[in-house]
Amino acid sequence: MGWARGKGERSKVALRKKAVILDEKAMARTLRRMAHEIMEQHEHLEDMVLVGIRRRGLPLAQRLAEHIAAISGVDLPVGALDVTLHRDDLTGEEVVGKPTTAIPFGIQDKVVVLVDDVLYTGRTVRAALDALMDMGRPRAIRLAVLVDRGHRELPIRADYVGKNVPTSRRELVECRLKETDGEDEVMILEEVAGS
Repeated sequence: MGWARGKGERSKVALRKKAVILDEKAMARTLRRMAHEIMEQHEHLEDMVLVGIRRRGLPLAQRLAEHIAAISGVDLPVGALDVTLHRDDLTGEEVVGKPTTAIPFGIQDKVVVLVDDVLYTGRTVRAALDALMDMGRPRAIRLAVLVDRGHRELPIRADYVGKNVPTSRRELVECRLKETDGEDEVMILEEVAGS
C-alpha cells in the first residue's frame, strides 16, 4: 500500500497495486530498444549528451548510455538535472536543500536527450527545459521517457517512449529502479475504495 502524491506533498489516499506493467526483464528489453531508436535517429553520436532528471531519470540515462556504448562503442556523457527550483507547483517552503544538478559538460550546440521515468502532465519536463536553457543553447532537445501515461496539461510530447500506458487520474504509475529502490518494476497503483 502507498500514498497518492499531491502537489508537492503526499495526500492521505491509500493505494494498492493494480498491475505490473514492466518487470525487470521487460524494462531491460525496453531500454535496449530505446537505445537503438536514439541511435537510429542520430547519425553523429559524438554531438549527443544524455541528461537524466533527478531522481529516477538519472539511472535510466546511465543505462541508456551503457546500451548505446555496447552497441556503438561511443561513450556518451551523462549528467543529472535537478528541476526543483524551476517547478511551478512548489512553494518556497516546500523547497528543501540545495539543488543537485551535476552536468560536467557543456550543452551548447549539443543534442541533449532528456531522460525521465514517467511522463504525466508535462510540468516536470517544462521545468527541465527551463533549467537546461539557463545552461546554454543546445542544438536540439529530445525527450526519452520509460512510461507515457497521458493526461498532458502542457503541449509536450516524448520523442522516445518505452511504453504508453493509458491511465485514469485516480491511478498512479510508480517506477522502481534498482539504483533508487532496490528493484526494477513499473506498476499501476489505484486508490483503495473508501480511503
